[in-house]
Formats: sequence, C-alpha cells, structure tokens
Amino acid sequence: MNIAVIANKTSYNEIISLSHEVNWIHTGLSELNQHEFLAVLNLNENAFEEDYSGIGRPVFINSVAHTLIEKNMPQHVVRINGWNGFLERDTWEIAGTISNDHETILKFLNKKYITVADEPGLVAARILAMIINEAYFAKQDMVSTEISIDIAMKLGTNYPFGPFEWKDKIGANNILTLLNKLQQSDTRYCPSALLIEEANRS
Repeated sequence: MNIAVIANKTSYNEIISLSHEVNWIHTGLSELNQHEFLAVLNLNENAFEEDYSGIGRPVFINSVAHTLIEKNMPQHVVRINGWNGFLERDTWEIAGTISNDHETILKFLNKKYITVADEPGLVAARILAMIINEAYFAKQDMVSTEISIDIAMKLGTNYPFGPFEWKDKIGANNILTLLNKLQQSDTRYCPSALLIEEANRS
C-alpha cells in the first residue's frame, strides 16, 4: 500500500514508525501526480490552506485550529491532530466524513479512531491548550515555577507530561494559534501574556 506523506522530517519520521507494511512516499502536494498512492497525509502546519479537490483519494490533514467548513473542504478530506506526540497515540480524533477508504487506511496504520465535531481544537488539543494556558497564568502570578508545575501535574493527574513539557513538544506558536481561534467565541481561552511573549520570540 502506497501512502503519500507531506510533512517535515520530524512528522515524517513519526508517521512512518506506525506501520512497516506501508510504502511511504515523502512528497510535496505539487508532486503528487508523479506517484501512485491510496491516501494522502498532509501533516504540515498549513495543510488546511491547500486545495484537495483534484485528489480522488482519502486525505487526512493536520488541522487543529482550523475547520473543514472554513475552507469548504471536499468530503474526502478529514482533519486529525498532527501535533508532536499525537500521531503516536493508539486512537486518533477525526473530524469529517469517514469513508470505508479512510477506515482501510486507518487499519493499515493500526489506528482506532473517534469522530468528533468539526470545531477548532477537536477535543484533546482544546483541553490541553487550556491547561497550558492556565499554567502560564500560574507562572505569571508567581504561584510556582515551570519545573514545579510540571512535576505537580504529572504526580497529581498522572499525565505523561507537564504543561510546559507539552508546550515544548507542541510549540508555543501552535498553542497560541489555537487559543486565539477559541477565544473568538469564548473568552475563557484568552491567552496569557507570558505565552504570547514566548510565542512571539520563537
């Protein structure tokens, strides 16, 4: 089975570790017509900006903050969370219409899935972004240090990473982009000034 992957080196290495039965094709969107493939995974951060109307195969795009309806995506395109650390999860959150072809690809990737609403942040990313933001507010108010907050969250909630460790994996810019999108309809997601400052430095 040939699957085309549009991704940076980190995301590409993460996705190809999912299955040794797949022939992975590392390519760009403009070079797709040079290959035969059964599906496309676009893991780039700007994946939601591309035009997939001419691709007659199932397409999975990394689009955490932006929805399918915003770009009027065709029905064969679904959204996943392609942030660092999320592709390796046993179960993927997917927004969009899951066809039999999508399910076939997911089986080859050894992935279970749950369908979620086509909303910014899907589910896990929205929760995680809020946790990271609250950690920044705690740091801003000098409640504790980054290290201590990470330790407390891991010991108290059994999370695999603390909020600041998650931020390091995901990237402050990705967190801020999602929070800015979410705060358009809910002021609870207003980003911390410290988070904004860090994202602007990166």
